[in-house]
Amino acid sequence: MADRLGCLLTSTEPPSDLVIRARQAHDDVAADPDTFRPAAEAIVAEARRARQPEALALALRALAWAERSRRDDRSAIRLLDQASRIARRHHLADTLADVLMTHAAVSQELGRIAAAHRDLRAAAALVSGTRTTELDFHRALLMQNTGRLAEAAEIYRRMLSDPGVSARRTVLGGNNLALIESQQGRYGQALRRLDQALRKAAEIGPAVVAVVATSRAWVTVQSGRFAEGLGLFEEAAKAHRAAALPLGEHYIEYADALMELRLLPEAISAAHQAVQEFSAGGIPLMAAEAQLRVAQLALLAGDASQAIAASIAAAAAFQEQRRGAWLSRAVLVTAEARLTSGAATLADLSAARTAAQRLETLGTTSAAVQGLLVTGRLAASFGRPRQAIAALTRASSLARGAPVLVRLRGRVSSALAARLRHCDHEALAQCRRGLSDLARHRGGLPSVELRALASGHGAELGAIGLDVVIRDGSPARVLKWMERSRTAALLAVEPPEFDHIRADLTALRAVQTDLRDQSTQATGPAILAHARTQQATAERAKIENRIRQATWRAASVPGASTVPVTVGELRDRLDGRALIEYGLLGNDLVAVLVDARGARISVLGPVASVREQLRLFLFALRRLTRPRPQADHAAARASADLRIHRLSELLLEPLKVPADVELVIVPVSDLQDVPWSALHGAPVCLAPSATFWARSVTAAQDRAHAETGTVVLVAGPDLPGAIAEVESLAAIHPSAALFTPPASTAEVVTGALANADLAHLACHGTLRADNPMFSSLLLSDGPLTLQELYARGLAPHRLILAACESGTHVSYAGNEVLGFVSALLARGTAGILASMAKVPDVDAVDLMTAVHDRLARGATLARALHGARESQDIGDPATYVNWCIFNAHGAA
Repeated sequence: MADRLGCLLTSTEPPSDLVIRARQAHDDVAADPDTFRPAAEAIVAEARRARQPEALALALRALAWAERSRRDDRSAIRLLDQASRIARRHHLADTLADVLMTHAAVSQELGRIAAAHRDLRAAAALVSGTRTTELDFHRALLMQNTGRLAEAAEIYRRMLSDPGVSARRTVLGGNNLALIESQQGRYGQALRRLDQALRKAAEIGPAVVAVVATSRAWVTVQSGRFAEGLGLFEEAAKAHRAAALPLGEHYIEYADALMELRLLPEAISAAHQAVQEFSAGGIPLMAAEAQLRVAQLALLAGDASQAIAASIAAAAAFQEQRRGAWLSRAVLVTAEARLTSGAATLADLSAARTAAQRLETLGTTSAAVQGLLVTGRLAASFGRPRQAIAALTRASSLARGAPVLVRLRGRVSSALAARLRHCDHEALAQCRRGLSDLARHRGGLPSVELRALASGHGAELGAIGLDVVIRDGSPARVLKWMERSRTAALLAVEPPEFDHIRADLTALRAVQTDLRDQSTQATGPAILAHARTQQATAERAKIENRIRQATWRAASVPGASTVPVTVGELRDRLDGRALIEYGLLGNDLVAVLVDARGARISVLGPVASVREQLRLFLFALRRLTRPRPQADHAAARASADLRIHRLSELLLEPLKVPADVELVIVPVSDLQDVPWSALHGAPVCLAPSATFWARSVTAAQDRAHAETGTVVLVAGPDLPGAIAEVESLAAIHPSAALFTPPASTAEVVTGALANADLAHLACHGTLRADNPMFSSLLLSDGPLTLQELYARGLAPHRLILAACESGTHVSYAGNEVLGFVSALLARGTAGILASMAKVPDVDAVDLMTAVHDRLARGATLARALHGARESQDIGDPATYVNWCIFNAHGAA
């Protein structure tokens, strides 16, 4: 190669007009490939006709970069190989150097790292003077892609200090240096650099703007400014579309952001889109990085087998590409997934330790912290405490001063190391500090959804701390610890402005109504009906995504923070009741009981036993709601009665609460569907947390002084018993505002709910397990979503939801729940009556009438429900189901 290069000459003749235009075409294509690709194609044709080899080689290089911008790297390589042959044949040293450097950049994307090295070595023999800056940029890019971050950063800094460097290289060098600084934890410097680069990028072209905009969004998220970062990603996506660039790299960076926010389904979708785009385009370098994201997300989603398969595939690609830093990341995902699945070996421990050390040496703080944490867990699992403590302590040290999510991993590391040293006090202190950090982070997020998901980052800290305080034996400390991390997402921050999403909520109601109409009207050919349904479903998803995006990007509006309630404060408010708060200690249920006599802790045994009884109970209820022979109903009833007895034995009897004592129950996620009112002989109310319940007591007391007596009764459409139900209730509340179809529209009902002391909604309910904020109540003009109720700030003092599954929550890691009950209690409603299963609606009229009769005489919801249940003839299967499934929530 060296001999062949030696015969190449550097031209001393002034370039022709066509050569000048060919060189300019490359710069134009790099700035705006979609606009200037035709110009590059025209110059290629003109150079061929004119038989000007230098212009042709340079024009082919420009056209190759246009192909690369389309993610057709293989076509780009073919064009560059052609340009290289022309330059060699005609001894064009400068041109060959340019072609080789471009060839190196495209070869990297194809995963041909060795070929890129050869290209740059060959180019180095041909360039001198100021043109070495271009070579330095490509060297730095290769170092960055192979994990040699410090060396790459040094070259970029040298370039940026050179006033003679082109504007395009200044911008891209600044962009790449900012990415390195971010990986090394210097986020402020990185963002300042990117802001400067973005201003200059606008003068160069839309393709450069798109690159810098995506980097700025990614670094903003990594720095902990999540809501702002999501908005910047939307801007970056628009910049990519404006430049007609593929979105593969955007998908990768966006998947990272969504992963940090624990928006896993959306992150998984983005990662798979990136894999698909890069694989289809034949770009192994980026396809491997996208595949690693797929592995990381599978691990977070609890799919260890997919995480192992995807990380091994990514590791093989990184190995072939000789990218040691990325290989280390993939090795760590494999090791962690094997640990999770119980299949880890000592070889995984050795590989994880080596990978973590490499990442630390390279200065990639976040990845190194995670690697050391994985190493520590593996060492502990193999009974090697000294090795585990060393790795965990180092992880903790590296995490100091890092963004919040990295610091949280450091807190987990510190807490685990303290446990291995049998230092409970230190472990608890680390957990407490970590949860305080998480609370500040969560409070800065603008969306209920994001805050609920964010609590998952503290799930392990909560579990470690609970283990410590239970062994300490103090009921007060156990309750206080449980309350630190229970439904905290809804306690401290107000919802965003309703006007930001008003139009989309109205559009959503229209498309949902259209979908409902299509499902009930079988008109026209089946194929056309299916197409219409698919179109409406896609439109609904698009609107919901816009609403979610708007809430994610909204400015957070801090409300008054709520300090967890204490045992003493609870005893002052209980007024003869007993409160039971359940928790999970590993796989065992624990409970703290607070009553007039004091407080005590009980360990109740495996939660699996409760899950099994609950599964059998819900199955029996479903049998009772279906038309079946009497004998089958009798068998289902006997099974349901047995399960209620068994659940009472598991959950209440060990606590020795007298049968006539009113209960306040704070369940964990595994107990959300327990028929609590059927388990106990006295009134029962539920609450997402003891703090929520105490707040509802205060709200009830405050409202008692300002109560207006306003009652709102609403019947939804297509529910046979709804109109009869609300008309029956109107006899109890003669001055009530009564709304029945077609008058019971969303605008009318929400307006009436705004100042209601008591509201009753008898309508169809739909639970959205995928996103509870889109759970809905069907009104005459379409569904009224929880998102709309919450954003409008509606909080009737007391609310009865005679709708299917209206009392069911969706549970999130970190003891968060989200549903109608928790969201409305958070908005200020003091009492809610709702069902935890499907409601046999016609048969609910008698129960609801009995409840309202007692409410009119001054009873709380819990006491009204208890008295109403006692008045029911539960020999009828449907009446029995309603007797089981309604629960009161809150103190009013």
